[in-house]
Amino acid sequence: MTPAARYGAAIEILDAINTGTPAEQQLTRWARGARYAGSKDRAAVRDIVFDVLRRRASSAWLGGGDTGRALVLGLLRGQGADLDAVFTGQGHAPSPLEPSEHVTSVLSDAPRDQQLDLPEWALNALDADHKDNATGIAQALRDRAPVGLRASLRHGTRDGLVATLNALGHDAVPHDAASGALVLPSGTRGLHLTEAYLSGLFELQDPGSQGLVARCPAQPNTRILDYCAGGGGKALALADAYDLDITAHDVDPKRMKDLPERARRAGVSIQIAENVAPDAQFDGIICDVPCSGSGAWRRAPEARWRSTPEQVQQLCATQSQIIDDCVPMLAPAGWLAYMTCSLFAAENADQAAAILARHPHLSTEATWSTTPLDGTDGFYLHVFRAAS
Repeated sequence: MTPAARYGAAIEILDAINTGTPAEQQLTRWARGARYAGSKDRAAVRDIVFDVLRRRASSAWLGGGDTGRALVLGLLRGQGADLDAVFTGQGHAPSPLEPSEHVTSVLSDAPRDQQLDLPEWALNALDADHKDNATGIAQALRDRAPVGLRASLRHGTRDGLVATLNALGHDAVPHDAASGALVLPSGTRGLHLTEAYLSGLFELQDPGSQGLVARCPAQPNTRILDYCAGGGGKALALADAYDLDITAHDVDPKRMKDLPERARRAGVSIQIAENVAPDAQFDGIICDVPCSGSGAWRRAPEARWRSTPEQVQQLCATQSQIIDDCVPMLAPAGWLAYMTCSLFAAENADQAAAILARHPHLSTEATWSTTPLDGTDGFYLHVFRAAS
């Protein structure tokens, strides 16, 4: 595919997304039907679509509409690209620009929420919760997220992994969120095929997510429950750092389907439980609760446009119920780590205050948070300690 044809494909995909089809589903559908597209073409088209979704509001303003064509036009105009080199009408490239499409809008004339590519309610929440940092956070959410890796310290050192990755052409940079954290500004193409990955030297994991685990007060030879395990990244990180009895649970067991193979590759042992007895007792419990995901909207940009304040309220109710279900399973003097990948106080500090009010035998041991301004996704951690 030519570069212009890739934009033509992105326009078709964006039009389908506009009808309500989830982005991932439509990208998969297009890739299956586009036998002519190689792996680099599919990756490039995906990047274009996600770039548009991150900047959907500003692209609509600059492109004069919300059709796939207008959104791609607006994205390219915002990037200062040569529009005539893309809109050629040759092959599978988009047709040449109409006279009306040459009329340009100035982004500084747009409302602030459109300039910053967030729904108005979300920007208002950032303003209230992050004050002077709100605009910077919103700006950061408009860009692609860096790729994070976690070096397995059971198998080597972070510096050793940096050297290995650099030899493979990947510019790995240490991040101070955790002792094994690395960032790859140049991406990860082909990394899952390397011997370093296959032999368990690293896992893909955002440095901020690693920072959450690093700040859990786990001790060797204790019993830990990862209650909302998902893919199991935090359980794997804990198992790499300590000799623990770790149980991973998720309300949707299918999310954990790859965990046994990942644990085997990492050389650690994790028990998987589809159900956890309510009278079970654990020395530590991780609750990485379902949340708005606003801290990771760079990676899942479509979510920002589909989320609503009402959905956040519903998520808060779910978060409260999860904590109330887990607290009885916490052993005396045990710890519970409440985690989100949210930037909103309603899901973070406000929830923590409500937990303390409902469970007076809990006290605060530690808190920690990050935003995209820290070179990570946005995360929140509140560690509670039960009375002995």
